[in-house]
Parts: sequence; structure tokens; C-alpha cells
Amino acid sequence: MQKNWLKPSPMSAIIQSLLDTDLYKFTMLQVVLHQFPQTHSVYLFRCRNLEDTVYPLVEILEDLNHQLDLLCELRFAEDELQYLRSLRFIKSDFVDYLELFQLKRRFIQASIDESGRLDIRIEGPMVQAMMFEIFVLAIVNELYFRRIRSDEVLAEGERRLQQKLLQLEQYAKEQKESDPPFLVSDFGTRRRYSFEWQKHVVQAFHAVAPKVFRGTSNVLLAKELGISPIGTMAHEFLQAFQALDVRLRNFQKAALEAWVQEYRGDLGIALTDVVGMDAFLRDFDLYFAKLFDGLRHDSGDPYEWGDKAYAHYRKLKIDTKTKMLTFSDGLNLEKAWLLHQYFKDRFQVSFGIGTNLTNDMGQKPLNIVLKLVECNGQSVAKISDSSGKTMTDNETFLAYLRQVFEIEEVS
Repeated sequence: MQKNWLKPSPMSAIIQSLLDTDLYKFTMLQVVLHQFPQTHSVYLFRCRNLEDTVYPLVEILEDLNHQLDLLCELRFAEDELQYLRSLRFIKSDFVDYLELFQLKRRFIQASIDESGRLDIRIEGPMVQAMMFEIFVLAIVNELYFRRIRSDEVLAEGERRLQQKLLQLEQYAKEQKESDPPFLVSDFGTRRRYSFEWQKHVVQAFHAVAPKVFRGTSNVLLAKELGISPIGTMAHEFLQAFQALDVRLRNFQKAALEAWVQEYRGDLGIALTDVVGMDAFLRDFDLYFAKLFDGLRHDSGDPYEWGDKAYAHYRKLKIDTKTKMLTFSDGLNLEKAWLLHQYFKDRFQVSFGIGTNLTNDMGQKPLNIVLKLVECNGQSVAKISDSSGKTMTDNETFLAYLRQVFEIEEVS
């Protein structure tokens, strides 16, 4: 089974299109460009499972720097710009900006830190800096796995994919006509094995169960395969408002309001875990609960989270069957199906599956992130509902954020 993803040239560009990223990068960038274009930002790389790597991640540094050079040569092609124009929530002036867009190499540095670990730092205008993240994580992943690739690994990946396809067909058969649909999307660009493997998986899922598999977060794949691009906002969008001209206590409301003003009813899934679900719900009042179509879960116990969402909507006298819960934290098909069974009588439910779709090869995936840590010279932070997902480089600010939002530290 000699596929073209088996033996890539070590010098070929891993990212070959600026559309080869997640939709929410475009939806967030559009708001940044329209509402706070002068914002300056800093992003830092972290590998959360360094002890699990087969070889030190720093060994890819030279290849990584070469790939970053190639990435910064890319521009949007005319057909790509036309595709973006076809999305009703993308405005024409934003596409005009993208026509001139090119990532600047001076805003990103990859090196080795004092502890001998791979260090990647992005610093520059947010309208540039925020676009690096998905590209860079995909590059790091692919460079890392290229060195330990073999026919056996690909065969194991294929075997696991075929198992998933059987599972998907089974769930599609078990679907009752009267139930809200079981909806699964690919959210796996950032931690994929390779672009070709991600495309292979997405094509296979779409062919086997088009009614269940509703799309991909990857804009290039959505364009090439004629399926729906999926996505709304990420943590960085809400975090940025911690450093913009609003009181810290009001940053979530300000971020949600900015989103509403930009999209006027489109892209209505709100992310809930920047400072935890309890603090989010205190800000998610009747106004926002009516304006947004639903909520996205990305950390903490998903059942407990969904039950809290249900209680909150009920308290506001909103029919939860009109609302969508989207789950995207460490899922596989079985976890997604069980969550669907639990919530389907109360909510519409959808699932974004990442690493388990695009990098389930029998090798330990990298758990890597590139997170926003500073905006306009001020620290920003995420206080996750899962231990280990909290991210900041300023513990003093983190303590202050906990105090403002009355969040107890979980050991």
C-alpha cells in the first residue's frame, strides 16, 4: 500500500495552502481586523507530554525553521479567495485584506530554551500572529512523525480507521428517525499525522456516513471535498478581551458582544471554559442565551458540564431542544455516541473529534499547544475545567483572575 503520504521529500513544504487551517482562525481574525486591529500579541509553544516522545523534539528544529521559511512565502490563490467569499459570514472587505495577506517570518522564532526544550515564540500584531498557530502545530507534528514512519505504522492506522468506519456505520443504523441526529466533525488539523492522512480519513468518513459526518474544521479540505467547514471561536478570542479596554470582570461579556455584533446570528456557538463553566454561566444571561445557538465543551467532565447548561437554560425558561451542545475535548466515536445518548432528549448535540481521527496510528500522539499568553503588553490566561490545561506565563495574574471570578484552585 505505497500511498503518496508514505515517503514525502524532507524538503517539500508541509503547508501548501493558507486555507490548510481551521475555519475559526478566519472567523476570529475577521472580528480582530474589524474591531481591534491594532492589538499586539504573544503566543508560546508547549508540549504537554515531552516524557512520551520517542526522540527529543528539538531534533526537528532545523527542519522546522526551513518549513517556517516556506510557510511565510505563501499567499492566497484566487480560487481560495473566491471560496472564502462564498461563505455568507465572511465579509468582502476581509477577503480584500486576505488578498494582500502574507505571514511575516520576523514574527516567529523557533529555538532551544535554557532547559534544552523546543521553544517557539510568536510575537507581533494579532492580525498576523493568530494565523500561525494551526500551521505551526501541524508542521511540528508532521516533522516529528516523519522520522518514525513505516509501512507497519500506516497499516495499523488503516486498520484502526476501518474499525472506526464500521463503528460509524453501526451508530448511523442505530439512529432513530425521531431523535436529533448524531453529528460528528473532524477537528484534527492541529495534531494530525499528515495532511494526506487527514484527507484520507475525512474522505472515508464522509463516504461511509454522510448524514452523520457533517464536516471538517479544515477549510482546504472542506473546499476540495465539497463538505461543510465547521468552527466558530477559540479560547484566544475571549482571552484577548482580558487585555482590551474593558474591566477584567466583564471580559467574557465584551467578547460575546463583539461576536454578536460581527455575525448577527451566524456562528452562534459560544466557548465556555476560558475561566470555567460556572464563571461563564454567571455572564451568559438571558440576552446571550437567546442570541447564541448553543455552547461548546472543551474541558472538564462533559456530563456535569451539559447538566449545568441544561439547568441554566431551564432557569432562563429557554427550550433546550432549540439549543446545540458541541463537545470537542479528547473524544472518540464511542465517547461521542454515549454523550449523544445521554443528552439527545434535551438538546441538539454535535461532536468535534481531533487527534483520535487524524492521528490514531498506534504511536503516542504529541500533546502540543501554541497559546496566547499576552495582549498589548498584559498577561492573559485560561483557567481550565481540566487540570493541566490552564495556561499562562504569569502566576500573579492567574491568581488575580481566580479572585475576580471567584474560582477555587483545583490541586
